[in-house]
This record gives sequence, structure tokens and C-alpha cells, in this order.
Amino acid sequence: MAEEHHQEIDKLTGTATTGHEWDGIQELNTPLPRWWLWLFYATIIWSIGYWVIYPTWPLVTNATQGVFGWHARAAVVTDLNELNTLRGPMMVKLTKASLSEIEADPQLLDFARALGRAAFANNCAPCHGAGGGGSKGYPNLNDDDWLWGGKLAQIAQTITYGARSGNDKGHQGNMPSFGRDGILKPEQISTVADYVRSLSGLPVEKGADLAAGRKIFEDNCVVCHGPQGKGNHDVGSANLTDKIWLYGSAKETIVQTITNGRGGVMPAWIGRLSEPTIKALAVFVHTLGGGEK
Repeated sequence: MAEEHHQEIDKLTGTATTGHEWDGIQELNTPLPRWWLWLFYATIIWSIGYWVIYPTWPLVTNATQGVFGWHARAAVVTDLNELNTLRGPMMVKLTKASLSEIEADPQLLDFARALGRAAFANNCAPCHGAGGGGSKGYPNLNDDDWLWGGKLAQIAQTITYGARSGNDKGHQGNMPSFGRDGILKPEQISTVADYVRSLSGLPVEKGADLAAGRKIFEDNCVVCHGPQGKGNHDVGSANLTDKIWLYGSAKETIVQTITNGRGGVMPAWIGRLSEPTIKALAVFVHTLGGGEK
């Protein structure tokens, strides 16, 4: 004969229990709120309608197309086509205009900056930052220090073909590895690092031999950085006399740079971005605040 089950009522709430108990705590058999149940049933009905109306179920070689035949990819293509139609006349004008003509035309300049800002956010911000402020190893585009030149045409050249990007028309200069390749000894690197810091007015170690550092600099570094250390846009060498440092101004950082060299890559955007978009990017970067005239 089966054991008779007696439903127990919780004395505090007056609610029946389920018979489940953990460490003296009993589970109440509380029904779900009626509004919650109706909402749950409504979501089931909604999901069935969604399956019917929109593309949903995968098949062997395709998928159900839905009653409306609507596709997210088709919607994106439609939106892009509408945007291109809206931009059409200005894009044609931007394509035909030279860089100097763009900056001389207020309406075209506004359009180029807006287009360039959007292109910068989509393609350049991951390295240079949302506002072009850069980070360690990635140049700040707001200041007036430019490795490859800050004139409008130079910026466009850098964006188009990149630096050390593998494109033959791109910038090719590299910072040699003086220590790793055995060109300079560790003590020489330390000495010239002190001299390099002194060029921008940074403090040097007590007892540093700046005369010896200058001699090492003249023998090895002048060919790229110039006799005054002001850099050379043709080879992408940095200006060592200002307070702007791409990798940092600490002596150990400079020693690391001289020892192992530097060779960051700027990708070539030709073939990835259209010609008018590259022009717009160049104009936008040039007007961020640090562009050269």
C-alpha cells in the first residue's frame, strides 16, 4: 500500500510546502504571478511569429526566408547606397579637388573634416586614440612634432603608402640596433643616452661624460638626426631637442631604443580606403592642431 502524502502548511505564511528541505529550510510551493505567466506565454507566441516572418531556420544549403523576405545584410547595403547617393555630389567634388583646394573651400573643408573624422574613428583611433592623442609607440597627432612631415601633402603621403608597410612608395627609414648588432658597446650606449637626454634639457646622471657622448653621437647618429639632433623627415628620425618622446624619455628607455632599434609600422591605406576618403583623412589630421603649413 502506498504511503499517504500529507501536505504540510508553513505556519508563518500559511503557504503549502513542496516537501523539499535543506538544512532545516523548507521550500514553499508559491505559484508564479499570473501577470508573469501571461507575459511568458506572450513571448512564446511572439517567437513563433518571428520564426515565420523573418529568416530563421537553417536548411541544408540555405535558410527559411521568412514572409517579408527581409535580410539584415540587404538593409545595410540599402542604407549605404542611400548614404552614397546623399554624399555623391560632394564626393565627386572632393575627388577632383586638390588638397590645397579643399582647404581653401569652406564648404568642402567642412565636408572633408566630417568624413575624415568618421574614417579616423573607424581606422586610426585604435592606434592613435579617439582624439589623435597617441600613446607609447604611436605618435600624437595633435602636437607639432612629425616624424615624416606635418604638411598636408606629407600627411596624405604617409596615410596612402604608410611607413615600413611593405609598399615601395612608403617611408622606409629604420632605427638601427646599435647594441644588438655590435656597433656600440653597452657603456658607449649609456654615455650617448645621457647626451641625448641633455639635448632636450633633461637631467643626466652625475658624472656623465657629455663630451664623450657627443663624440659617439656625431660618429653614429648625426647622419639621421642631424648635427643638432633636430631629426630628418626624409628618414623619419625624431627631433631629440624637444620634450616629445614617442617611446619615453627615461634613460633606460633610450638605452633600449639605441640597443635594439625601433621600427614601428604604419599601414598603407591605399587599396583599403578610397582616394577621397584618404584626402579627407589627411585634411582632418592636418587640422587637429599640429599640422605644418
